[in-house]
Amino acid sequence: MPTSHWNQLNEIMDMVVLISPESILDVGVGFGKYGFLSREFLELRDSEVEYGKWKRTIDGIEAYEGYLTPVHEHIYDEIFIGDAVDLVPNLEKKYDLILLIDVLEHLDRRKGGKLLGDCIGRSGHVIVSTPKNIGGQKDSHDNPYEVHRSQWTKADFARFPGKFFVPNYNSIICYIGGDAARLRSALRRSRVGSTITNLFPFLSPSGKRRR
Repeated sequence: MPTSHWNQLNEIMDMVVLISPESILDVGVGFGKYGFLSREFLELRDSEVEYGKWKRTIDGIEAYEGYLTPVHEHIYDEIFIGDAVDLVPNLEKKYDLILLIDVLEHLDRRKGGKLLGDCIGRSGHVIVSTPKNIGGQKDSHDNPYEVHRSQWTKADFARFPGKFFVPNYNSIICYIGGDAARLRSALRRSRVGSTITNLFPFLSPSGKRRR
């Protein structure tokens, strides 16, 4: 599917906002949700940013070109078309943050491990999410890349240092990077979803910052 469940949005976007990257690579953009949310919550809190003239770089990778729409053109600086396993190690630049959201389950174990390792080598921050139960998903929307090929568990991340897991009922959400201790501590101090509300107080019912 070109989408993923909404029950992980708070956890993932809290980390994105706390990291506050100047550049992001969104692997497997699909509908473009995480590029859209990252652009909104990283750019629009800066009152000096002219709407539509973005200061941060958000690139993406998508294997299935049929998912791309004019919305993607407005949100992403560049989208690379093709298999991320082949593209990531050959990209010319590195990124502050790489998002690998609901991607690993679409690859076999060997390719998934290679892609994750390549992402870690190209960024100081990597956020991974993969379903706790992949079910039996086949291809959809005429996209053969949609087939679920591997089930991942927390044990599969054991070899990667500088990581922690964020609790979620449906997904394994893992942060891997050099800022693990600070980021984990910051997440523990805040309630789920409060980071974005603090940065955008008008989103809370009272219109005030939470303490």
